[in-house]
Amino acid sequence: MAQNCGTFLYSLLDYKTEKFVVAQNKTVGILFRLFQLGVIGYLIGWVFIWKKGYQEREEAIQSSVFTKLKGVALTNNSDPGLQVWGAEDYVIPSQGDRVFFIVTNYLQTPNQKLGFCSESPKVPDGVCSHNADCPEGEAVTAGHGVKTGRCLNNTGTCEIHGWCPVEHDNAPSVPLLEKAEDFTIYIKNFIRFPKFDFSKSNVLSTANKSYLKTCRYNKDHSPYCPIFRMGDIVRWSGHNFQDVAVKGGYIGVVIDWICDLDKDYSECNPQYSFTRLDALKNLNDSIISGYNFRFARYYRDADGQLYRSLFKVFGIRFDIMVNGEAGKFSIIPTVVNIGSGLALLGAGVFICDMILLYMMTTSSFYRDRKFERVRSKSKERRHRDEKHSRHQRHARDGHHKKENRTGAEEQPLKTLSSPPAHSPETQPLVSDSLEKPHNSGRKLPITSLSRLHHSPERNAMSPVSSSRTPGSSLQ
Repeated sequence: MAQNCGTFLYSLLDYKTEKFVVAQNKTVGILFRLFQLGVIGYLIGWVFIWKKGYQEREEAIQSSVFTKLKGVALTNNSDPGLQVWGAEDYVIPSQGDRVFFIVTNYLQTPNQKLGFCSESPKVPDGVCSHNADCPEGEAVTAGHGVKTGRCLNNTGTCEIHGWCPVEHDNAPSVPLLEKAEDFTIYIKNFIRFPKFDFSKSNVLSTANKSYLKTCRYNKDHSPYCPIFRMGDIVRWSGHNFQDVAVKGGYIGVVIDWICDLDKDYSECNPQYSFTRLDALKNLNDSIISGYNFRFARYYRDADGQLYRSLFKVFGIRFDIMVNGEAGKFSIIPTVVNIGSGLALLGAGVFICDMILLYMMTTSSFYRDRKFERVRSKSKERRHRDEKHSRHQRHARDGHHKKENRTGAEEQPLKTLSSPPAHSPETQPLVSDSLEKPHNSGRKLPITSLSRLHHSPERNAMSPVSSSRTPGSSLQ
């Protein structure tokens, strides 16, 4: 266990470096090249050309909007009679802002004064059948006054104390200010990108003083004119002005400043878009669409009696929204995006390696060529010395085994051979045994004699060969 832990700890100190192996596999090669082309196309086409990834971006735009409306309309209603409407009459609020309302239709209840009258039959809480249904001092829910405790039989409603007569609720089916279609809206917008210290306005810089009095915005012919015709705005939102003007609606005017600050100052210009915000799909006639509210104008007669005219107005509310984004070249996002592209190329290498080394039938062949363990010179020398010493030990062991085998083969000869030459008792014994084989009762095998004469090792080792003399009988 300790040895395994030591081996693991030492393996943590190993360094792995890449080995480049050229695998002549057409399938993986085509896949790798396609991946490279895809990454390069994404990096150049999408990141750098389309998204301008070489730029530093800023979306925290600072903006101010000022609006001014102009136009005159004439109405001839039965109650107030002939009336002329100017911008101070139909624009609420009159000072102009990024959110404003323009009256296109209205319902007027003139000459109201405080008194007692019957509640409108269209108010459910004001309907009654006897006095108990009209408790005194209780306000009529969604009505026009406070109940007096009397139920008026001729109308079937409660008597109230309030501004009388109560409001008429018969809105006209056509817009009374139908000429509002030709009203003009002057939208002045100033923007600033604080990071780049860049500021601009949507008003065209020109020395012609009559330019703003005569121009009208047109996307193709006059894209830099800040004056818009009201009917065109509604039409560009996808609706008809006369239909919207009856019940009113919400129109969103979006000003987008998408500026490439690497280009000329004049290339940074606003882009306008228009949409109706209250029109849900297939619900144009729903009660949730439209826009209206009430307001009153007060006055006194010659006797000092207080009167008021109540207006329920319908119209179009405009919401002006300003968005912006600016970009300018910076080395930091450029390097980051290039590094991301190189990382994606590395992912392609990883994927192709996984396919080549683990998912193909010849994966073991490629793994053997891919991975190789290399030691340092000292470790390699130590390993070579250990290997050499093992070979030497094996050689010595083999030599000893060979000697043992040779000794085993020589054992029968040693029993028949004579003692050393310096022993005088042994010479007659050998000669006698060779000359007189019948006395000893044993014969020396011929093979043994031939082996004795022809084996150099045995001549060197045998006592018989060492005791030979020129006059020996073996000659």
